[in-house]
Parts: sequence; structure tokens; C-alpha cells
Amino acid sequence: MQPFIETVTIVLPIFLVIGLGTLLKRLKLFDDAFLQQTNRLVYIVFLPLLLFYKIGKADFSSYFNAPLVIGSALVIAGGFALSWFYTGKRQYPAAIRGSFCQGSFRGNLAYIGLAICLNAYGEDGLTKAGILMGFLVPVLNLFAILALLLPHQRDEKNKFSSLIIPTLLNPLIIASFLGIIWSYWSLPIPLIIDRSLNITTGLALPLALLAIGGGFSLERLRGDLKLAGAASTIKLVFLPLLALLFLMPLQVSGMDLGIGILIAGTPTATATYIMAQQMDGDAELAGSIVMLATLASAFSYTIILLLFKSSGLL
Repeated sequence: MQPFIETVTIVLPIFLVIGLGTLLKRLKLFDDAFLQQTNRLVYIVFLPLLLFYKIGKADFSSYFNAPLVIGSALVIAGGFALSWFYTGKRQYPAAIRGSFCQGSFRGNLAYIGLAICLNAYGEDGLTKAGILMGFLVPVLNLFAILALLLPHQRDEKNKFSSLIIPTLLNPLIIASFLGIIWSYWSLPIPLIIDRSLNITTGLALPLALLAIGGGFSLERLRGDLKLAGAASTIKLVFLPLLALLFLMPLQVSGMDLGIGILIAGTPTATATYIMAQQMDGDAELAGSIVMLATLASAFSYTIILLLFKSSGLL
């Protein structure tokens, strides 16, 4: 009974805040313009500040785990390979294949990944997850671009290069690497700045979760739900299992193993829907995968945490 209670206290608060966002939108205390601005502020300002602050204050040598980074990158590559093989075997059209592949491995690390790691492991978990995310976001973006470009089998060099630069200028990547540099060189943060960041960064995760809830819409469940279910299963079930298979031989254990599994099990990121629209993917399928995976992750995280807590792995 104790593992179940501990698991519920980790998972339920996150999805209650997401549900609050949905409720506030239904009550018309949110509107689309507010949500758009909130998402923009979270993505460009608050989450980058949170990542820089938590990583920059940390002892890099204590929090960085190279095998965890390598193993987690291999999990992303494995998710891409698994979904690519599956869609090729089923001979799906290019637009469907691209959206399915991207939805199968591209997780919502920033919004839900950081929140679940914070709830599970506290500030240390958030810092470790932030450092890991700094290395994984470029990997995710690279495979996402490949997933959407390769099925069309035509010259897409211009489109590829036009997306690489925005990827490298991603504020989450920049903030993470600035934080890593700050941490690695043990640079001080002035007291006034430190206290200001401590106040400001407290807004990041609550606003992010409210924005997810406010943006939830059953209208996006218009794509093929069978395909969306298959992609969500790969993302929420097979990727955490891959994380376990890849990380344990690399001798990743304890909190690091737990973070690797939790990050691997994040639901599909909203960015997959946006990129599918921009790069000739099936946007309706992408939207369905995002919504279905987000809903199902409340149950998948509960099961994962229960299994691994009961076995003593987490």
C-alpha cells in the first residue's frame, strides 16, 4: 500500500494542475490569446531561467552523469528506429509515417519531464533532469526533423538547414548550456540575482502545467486513434523499457536510473503537432498522439513508478 500512496503523491499533483488549467479554460478565465502568451513566456523566459538557475547553482561534477546522457540518447534513437521500422513494414503514407515516428519518441521533457522528476526526487532530481535535458533536446530535434523529412524522399536540404538554426537557437538549449558552463566553472551568482531568480523560476512549472491543461482539446482527437494509440504505446511503454535495458548495462542506478526512465516515459511533446504542420506531416494524427499520450501518461507513470518502486529499482 505504501508504494501506491507514494506513487499517487508523485503523479496526481501534476495532473491535478493540468486539470485545473482545463477547468479554468472551460470557465473562460483563460482564453486562447492568454494561453498563447503564457506558452510563449514559459518557453522563452521562465523555463530557460529555471534551467539556468538550477543547473548553474549545482556542482556539475556531482550532477552530470555521462552514461545517463549516452543511454538516454540511445533510447531516443531506439524509439526512432522502432517506429521507423514499424511504419515501413505497414507501408504508411509519408505524412502519416513522419507524424507517427515523431510522436513515438519526442517527449515533453520541459513541461512534464521536469515536473515529474521534481515531484519524484525533489530539487536534486530537477537539477539532474535539467542537465540531462540540455543534452537531449538537440538529439530530439535532430531525429524529429529526420522523421518528418525522410519519408518524403525528396531534396529537402533547404528545409533541413532552415530548421537546424532555430533548433540551435532554442532558448531551452541555450539556457541549459549556459547553466552547464556556469556550473562547470563554479561561477558565483550575485545574491540579489540569486534571490530574484529564486522568485521568478517558481512560476515556470505551474504555468507550464496550466498551459498544457488550458490547451487540451478533444477536437484534436480527430486523427486515426488506432495509430495514435500505437504511437502512444511506443512512447509511454516501450521507451521506458528501452531506458531500463540501455541504462542498467551502463551501470546507471538509483536516482539517475529513475530519472532516465521517467524522462523516457514523458508523453509526446506539443511541438510535434506544430512541426507536422510545418513539414508536410499529418497534423491531425500528430494532435491526436499528443492528446492521447498526455492523458494516458497519468496511468503509465503510475504503473511505471509502482513497478519500479516495488522492485527496489527506484
